[in-house]
Amino acid sequence: MRHPRTVMSAVLGLGFGLAAALGTAPALASAAPAPAPSAPHVAYTAHSGSHESAAANKAFFEAVAKSVAEKRAAHPGVQSVTIVYSTANAPSFRTQIANSAQIWNSSVSNVRLQEGSNADFTYYEGNDPSGSYASTDGHGNGYIFLDYAQNQQYNSTRVTTHETGHVLGLPDHYSGPCSELMSGGGPGPSCTNPYPNANERNQVNYLWQNGFAAALARSGS
Repeated sequence: MRHPRTVMSAVLGLGFGLAAALGTAPALASAAPAPAPSAPHVAYTAHSGSHESAAANKAFFEAVAKSVAEKRAAHPGVQSVTIVYSTANAPSFRTQIANSAQIWNSSVSNVRLQEGSNADFTYYEGNDPSGSYASTDGHGNGYIFLDYAQNQQYNSTRVTTHETGHVLGLPDHYSGPCSELMSGGGPGPSCTNPYPNANERNQVNYLWQNGFAAALARSGS
């Protein structure tokens, strides 16, 4: 039976290297609210209940864009948009999430990830046969879910950083090589690379510098 999903208000990131740290999964997972109707679901692997979905990736980025619109408006001309995330509902993955944020913050300059209260976006953890995934209704509600079993099979920091890539606007590309972060689980569990390649870094910087207004316009803000 599927773990109940959540809807939260707005956006941000995820993770594995946890096999040793976790040992066995915690008996109780964070409770997750019910999903919004027709919420697109973007999974870490193509065979885990989801396929590559440009619409789902686009909707998730638009949800992110809507959630930080006030931040941008409050600081006109600022180069870097800060997205605040919460790990309160994914305590087992706090280290992986922090590593993921550090990787992205050192890789791009036009958007920053920061843990804090009054979060734009929240992580959840638990058990789900679909594995880890990003989900949103495309209307400012979204979250990232980290599955215990998948994060023991795959490199957890790669999983987390990959799902964070969706928050930053990147689509899945399962057929890509291990050097491509958004290839996700496509290269198999032996792939442990948690870093975006140059093209992915450039794409995120471009989106958050030049694609922000367009994303807001598409999402009806």
